[in-house]
Formats: sequence, C-alpha cells, structure tokens
Amino acid sequence: MVSPESWTSFSANLSPVALNWATQHGFNGGAGQAVIVPNEHGEINLALLGAGDEKAKSRQRFIVGAAAAKLPKGTYSLEGLDGDELFEAALAWELEAYRFSRYRTQSEMPALLAPNEAIDGTRLAAFVNAEYLTRDLINTPASDMGPEELEQATRDLAHKFGARVQSVIGDDLLTENFPLIHAVGRASPRSPRLIEMNWGTKGPRLTLVGKGVCFDTGGLDIKPSASMGLMKKDMGGAATVLGLAYMIMSLNMPLQLRVLIPAVENSVAGNAFRPQDVLQSRKGLSVEINNTDAEGRLVLADALAYAAEDEPDFLVSMATLTGAARVAVGPDLAPFYTDDDAAADALTRGGKAMFDPVWRMPFHAPYEALIEPAIADLDNAPSGGMAGSITAALFLRRFASPAYMHFDIYGWQPTAAPGRPKGGAGQGARALLHALNDILDL
Repeated sequence: MVSPESWTSFSANLSPVALNWATQHGFNGGAGQAVIVPNEHGEINLALLGAGDEKAKSRQRFIVGAAAAKLPKGTYSLEGLDGDELFEAALAWELEAYRFSRYRTQSEMPALLAPNEAIDGTRLAAFVNAEYLTRDLINTPASDMGPEELEQATRDLAHKFGARVQSVIGDDLLTENFPLIHAVGRASPRSPRLIEMNWGTKGPRLTLVGKGVCFDTGGLDIKPSASMGLMKKDMGGAATVLGLAYMIMSLNMPLQLRVLIPAVENSVAGNAFRPQDVLQSRKGLSVEINNTDAEGRLVLADALAYAAEDEPDFLVSMATLTGAARVAVGPDLAPFYTDDDAAADALTRGGKAMFDPVWRMPFHAPYEALIEPAIADLDNAPSGGMAGSITAALFLRRFASPAYMHFDIYGWQPTAAPGRPKGGAGQGARALLHALNDILDL
C-alpha cells in the first residue's frame, strides 16, 4: 500500500524498469489505484495499491477493497502497513470479496489475500463471516426469508456454536403474553413468533433484541409501491444482532448472551390490526395505533419487556425502525440512543477503532408528551412527523431495562462502495463488539 505522500520515498526503492512501468500506468498512490509491476525479466514482481491521501482516507472507508478488486487472479500478501491500518486493509479486502450467489452464479473476486502473522486471523474471520451472514440474511427476499426461515437461520447459528434456541409461535404468543407481536403478525399466513437464543453460562449478561419484520407492507396503512420496494430489509435489525452474536460466540467472549427476535410479516387481511385500535402490551401499557406502518416498535416493545424481566447487565435493540433516522444521518452512520454517557463514549471509540461509524442521538425528555395520546398510555405514531426517530426511541425505552442502548439503523448500502456492495449491510455491530469490553468490564 502506497499513499501519495509516501510515493516519492517508496519509488526510490523500485528498479528503473519497475518505476517506469508504474509511472507509465499513472500510479502515484491515489485512492483505489492498482498496478502490477514486473521485474527486470518481465515477471510479476509486486502489486502496488493506492491508499489515497489523508483527505481521501477521511472521506472513504475500505479504500484497499476498491484497489484489490482490480488485481488479476492470484494470492497476495499485504506489505507496507501495520497495526490498525493493516487490519483495516485486510478487512476491506475480505469484505470486497463478498458475493450473494443464492439465485445466480457470481464471479468470485480473483485476488485472494494470504494469511499474515501480523493480523489476528481469528478476529478477522469472525468479523468477515459475521458480516457475510448479516448481508446474506438481508439480501434474501421475503419469499425465502419469512419468520420460519429466520428462525431456522438462528437455529443454524446456534448449532454452530452450541447455543440453545426456543420459540413461541402463532396463537401461543397470546398464551405466553406477547400480544403486540401477535397483533402485528396475525394477518399473515406465515405464523409470527418470538425466537430466543441463549449461549454462555458465566460472565455478565448481555441481551440483544433484533427487529425481525421479514416484510412490511405497512399493514392497512399500506405503503406506496416506491416505499415497499426495499421492505425485505426490514429484518435488518435481526440480521445484525445475529451477526454480532456470531462474533461474540466465535471469539468466545466471557459473557452470557441472550438474543431475542420478534419475527413477523406485517400483512393485509381481514384480521389485520387497525388504525385507532388500542392494544395491550406484555408490560401492561396500552398502545393506541395511529399508523399500522409503525409496527416495528410494537413487536420490539414486547420483546424488550420480556428481556427486562431478566434484568440483564446490558440490553441492546437493533432495528431498521424509522425513515427519520436515514434522513437525519444518511445510510453510512448507525445512529444510537443511550442514557449512559460512558457506554456512549465507549461505542464512539469502538466505531472509530472498528471502521464502523456511529452517531449518538438524544433521548430528549421534552418529547415524551408526543407519545402520550388521549385514550391510551402510548401512541405508536405521533402526528406531525417531527423527531420521528427520537419519539420511536422514547417509545422503546418505556419497555426496556435501565442499562439500555437502541440502534435505528438503515441496514442497506444504496450504492456500491469499497468493501460494501449494493445491498444488505451490517451497521454498528463491530463498534458495539469493541465497546462491550468497557461497557461490561470484560
């Protein structure tokens, strides 16, 4: 890897033939550049990859991925980097190699990355496999990723690491007191469910709750077609917590992990829940339905209430919850909410260390009145459209335990970028993994 600043000194170490070759191909260390350099005999000697200048690095993650994708078939080792830069380059390379090939054959990335003793291979593999899992789950259309299939994906992950899975399905949700999950999913012929996975027997207790709305029509407040087009990704919160769970279990972190996924399909039928209905929640709080398209917070509410009953040391929810969050910070940042300043600082540090940017949003108490309607305890969709992500987060906090963090992620890469093809994308998981060491004092 070469940056424009280091190109002059680096080029002095090249043979005249190699230097002339690189120069003729316009190489100067620019972001994403790649050139194969021959030796005096015309044989491939090395490949030069452009790391870009400081401005380019500040504007783009995973530049190495873009450069590596231009290399011819072969196995390469990374030189000229160390520490965090070396790990980011390796991670970028491997994330660039992702292909979603369930429905048609995809050409593999020709350039393979050789192991490097300076890179923690176990950690790198955990990060890459977790992100691949998250992307695969989000990219799979709802025809093949309904509540039952999401449960099976959870069971497959559990089997890999010796975790335990149980689920509450269909009308049993009413018997077991998960009325909001049942209400949202009852209109679909695909039975709603609460999926629970447990792993580990020692250490602090971490509970992850992921929104598993496998497809969201909007319900009776049906979405226009333009807004429904990406709704296969509405289970992106569940996909992301499963990716995070993969990393935790793969790295054998010393904690007790619990994953809860309310998995439903928000459909339209005669028995669908309606605007102006008042529904009861597991916690006993009544909820007035002012928009059936604000269903994610309903299923999360029951799951969070269930999680809080166990009094975990730290509780996290991840959800593709509001368009307001996307408008506020765009698709690249993972907005999060917490009342714990130390946890927020740890997560911000984790985002920088793990190349996984996050941004803190406020639990703004003066907006609490917006989620309190006239005839019920809570309103699932306050009128006016103001502070949509914040009011959703405040709604969820009513059901959570005190040590709580909520992510309102997008879960999708709208245009291809280095290390991130267009499609499903994990957000916040690596940052949180890093932060858990401080948050849980591991």
